[in-house]
Amino acid sequence: MIFRQYYLACLSHASYLVGDARSRRAVVVDPQRDVSCYLADAEAEGLHIEHVIESHFHADFVSGHLELAARTGADICYGEGAEADFPIRWLADGERIDLGGVSLEVLATPGHTPESICLVVRREGEAQPWGVLTGDTLFVGDVGRPDLLAAQGASSEEMARALYRSLRDKLLTLPDTTRVFPAHGAGSACGRSSSRETSSTIGRERLTNPALAPMTEAEFVAMVTEGQRVAPLYFGYDAHRNRERRPLLEDTEAPVAMNLGEVLARQEAGAVVLDTRSPQAFAAGHLRGSVNVGLEGRFAEYAGDLLEPDQEVILVCPFGREREARVRLGRIGFDRVVGHLADPAGTLAAFPGVVERACRLTPRQLAEALREPDAPVVVDVRDPGEVAETGSIPGAVNIPMAQLLGRVGELDPRRPTVVYCASGYRSSMAASALGARGFASVSDLVGGYDAWVAAARQPALS
Repeated sequence: MIFRQYYLACLSHASYLVGDARSRRAVVVDPQRDVSCYLADAEAEGLHIEHVIESHFHADFVSGHLELAARTGADICYGEGAEADFPIRWLADGERIDLGGVSLEVLATPGHTPESICLVVRREGEAQPWGVLTGDTLFVGDVGRPDLLAAQGASSEEMARALYRSLRDKLLTLPDTTRVFPAHGAGSACGRSSSRETSSTIGRERLTNPALAPMTEAEFVAMVTEGQRVAPLYFGYDAHRNRERRPLLEDTEAPVAMNLGEVLARQEAGAVVLDTRSPQAFAAGHLRGSVNVGLEGRFAEYAGDLLEPDQEVILVCPFGREREARVRLGRIGFDRVVGHLADPAGTLAAFPGVVERACRLTPRQLAEALREPDAPVVVDVRDPGEVAETGSIPGAVNIPMAQLLGRVGELDPRRPTVVYCASGYRSSMAASALGARGFASVSDLVGGYDAWVAAARQPALS
C-alpha cells in the first residue's frame, strides 16, 4: 500500500493519496485545489489516479476534484444524495473500491453534512482494517460541527442527531487498532477543539475524545450545537462553489506585475488592494485604502472574512511571494487576482503622496483616550467564546471578524474607532478593512487584549 497524508497547516486541511504498488491504481481523497503535489507523487510512484473521492461538500476550501479530474481522467465520487453541476459517481454505504491489494469500504456517516462518508482502508490478507479516513465526521479530539451552511435543508439539531448515530453505529464499531485520519486538525472552524495531532486510532479516540464519551443523544446534541465559533464569512460561498462547474486553478503562474498608475486606476474602479506584508510593515507605510492580511498564518481564511469573492484583487507582497498569495486565495475560490504591485518598497518610497501609515495604540494610550470626552468606539473582533472565557475591555462592542463586513453598518465611520483581538494579529486586518471602507480615524491595539490585561496590572493604567 502507498499512503500519503498532505497537511496544509494554513487551512488545517488534510488530504490523502491511497494506492496499490502492484496494480498502480490510486485514489485521492479530499484534495486541495492546487493539485500538483498529488500528480508529482503519483508520477514518482507510477500510480494512475482513478478516483477523486470527497468525504462531503466542503465549506472551508474549494476542493481540487475538478482540477484532478481534468488532469487524470478520474471520476469524482461523493456519498449518495450529493448533487452537483458536474458528473458524480455516487458511493453507496458498504460499497468497496478495489485497487488491487488495497480496498476502500464506504461508510455513510451523515451529520456534518447529509452526504458525508468515511472510508475504511483495508489491506489484502489482513482481517482487521488498517485505517479509516474520517473526513469531517471525526477529528482527533473532536467531531465535525453540524451547523454549517453545507448542511442545507436540515436543522443543526437534526444533523447532530445523525452525527451521534454515525459515530456510535459506524465508526465506533471499528476495532480500536484502526488508525484514524481526519480531514482537518487544530484551528479549523469545521470543529471546535481539534488536536494538533493529525492522526489517531479508534481506541484512543474512544478513551479521550469528549464527544465520544458515554452520553445520551440529547446530551451529545447540546454539546456539539453550543459554543461553536463563528464560521468564516466565505464558508457559504465555498459550500456552493464546490457544487459548481467552475474555472480550473493553474497553480504555477504568478499574477502580472503592475505599475502604480495601473494599480490606482484599478483601485479607483473598485478593485481592492490586498497588502500581504506583516502588520509592522503595513503600519510603517502602505498604499492608501489597502486591506492588510499578512501571508503568515491563516492568510486565506482571514482574507475570506474581509474581501468579497467577486472583487478584483491587486496584491502587494514581499518579494517573490506573489504566486503563493494568488494560489492561497485560489484555495478558497477567490480567483479574481488581476495583478500585483511591482517593487512595493521602491514604489511607496518614490510616491509618498499615495502612502499612509496605520495608527496603532498601546494599552496606555488607549486607556488615556477612553478618559477623553470624545472617547473612541472600541470594537472587539474576537469570537463570543473568547470574550466569555477571558472578559473584554469595558464598553467594547463585540463584532467577530467573520461578521465585520455584514455588521459594519452598526458602527459610525465618523467616530474614532479602536479595534482589538487577543494578540493584535486579527485587529490589524480588521482595522485596515474599516479604513478601506471610509472610517476616518481607525486604530488597532498593539498586543491586543492580552497586552491590555497585562498593562491593567500596573496601577498607572487604571
